[in-house]
Amino acid sequence: MKSAGNILKQIFSLILPVTVLILVPLSIESDFSVKTGWFLPAGLILVATGLYILVRTILLFSLVGKGTLAPWSPTIKLVTSGMYSYVRNPMITGVLIILTGESAVFLSINILIWAVVFFIINNIYFLLYEEPNLKLKFGQEYLQYKQNVNRWLPKIKFLKLMK
Repeated sequence: MKSAGNILKQIFSLILPVTVLILVPLSIESDFSVKTGWFLPAGLILVATGLYILVRTILLFSLVGKGTLAPWSPTIKLVTSGMYSYVRNPMITGVLIILTGESAVFLSINILIWAVVFFIINNIYFLLYEEPNLKLKFGQEYLQYKQNVNRWLPKIKFLKLMK
């Protein structure tokens, strides 16, 4: 059973996704009327897909990594299974998919721009801070993982067969 401290860590770790997915869009978009047309179902599918990815990856951080997505309570074990066996940052991919879905549901260029800015910020963060620190923390295990798994897009296996 989880202790109260672990449960609080999990709850506080939700500050980041709530800020990125709800608070920032609320602060940059004034029209939250749902638009009709093909954008609505496409956006809802994207939001649902992104939420699925986000929840699955948060659970992996908790169950396998024994930590949270928050930098103040990081995992103690390198997570390389599940969606992390395809890309190194599926949690951020999930968030980007949700933001793209939100921009489609509300036909919001502001939220779409926020998604691009969020991606750029995270890419810089991963390059300058997270990846060097994961190398220090997990050493050869991380280096091997990094060599075998791409940061953002899964490796396409059939292209290897063509070489």
